[in-house]
Amino acid sequence: MAAAAKHLTPVTLELGGKNPCYVDDDCDPQTVANRVAWFRYFNCGQTCVAPDYVLCSPHMQERLLPALQSAITRFYGEDPRGSPSLGRVVSDKHFRRLRGLLGCGRVAIGGQSDEGERYIAPTVLVDVQETEPVMQEEIFGPILPIVNVRSLDEAIDFINRREKPLALYAFSRSSQVVTQMLNQTSSGIFGGNQGFIHLTLSTLPLGVIHGKFSFDTFSHHRANLLSSSGLEKFNKLHYPPYTAHSQKLITWVLGSHRCSLL
Repeated sequence: MAAAAKHLTPVTLELGGKNPCYVDDDCDPQTVANRVAWFRYFNCGQTCVAPDYVLCSPHMQERLLPALQSAITRFYGEDPRGSPSLGRVVSDKHFRRLRGLLGCGRVAIGGQSDEGERYIAPTVLVDVQETEPVMQEEIFGPILPIVNVRSLDEAIDFINRREKPLALYAFSRSSQVVTQMLNQTSSGIFGGNQGFIHLTLSTLPLGVIHGKFSFDTFSHHRANLLSSSGLEKFNKLHYPPYTAHSQKLITWVLGSHRCSLL
């Protein structure tokens, strides 16, 4: 903020918590898998609003895993490494960090890597514990942990115990479930039962981004007052010395009459 102030540059503060994605038991697993896989692995998972982990019951996990495998194969082929649609990790440092996270839980899908290409396959982890490193930091890569919860209330408690996320997603055919998740949690973005591409507004601790709001946030809205030099006679009213007459006049002007000349 000190550096930005030197140039009158607006700043905004982005939330850094992990983005949860709650999946209710009544969902169509393939629809959810399509949307989650697309946004989790887009740009090799290196987007700030991507779903960072999935919360669901063990029953939904059993249905979701083959659906995620199907979506990944459709998007990137049998060998994702050769797909022109799958990116690479941005640097060697982040590649090594991400490869270390592959040791958390159990790899259910993917897990392959190549340091020379900074390639990590679209990966899904299961049997993940809350205390493991993959659940302690924003992943920012093509790795999706699944954490099991027994109910909506347990999912809400899990989310609220952690840092506030930039984005929170909920999938359910019940509007009551989506509304409860929205009302009982706090996040920048909230998305319920929709494609992630339609999310257009993110409220942050300092500033608002996405769409028109990005332009406004990073624009210097400069107040301007333009007046004519011919009004100097009126300006004399607020120049000292202040006589009893001028004080009375100024008091009258600044009172209920709300004159804008001063």
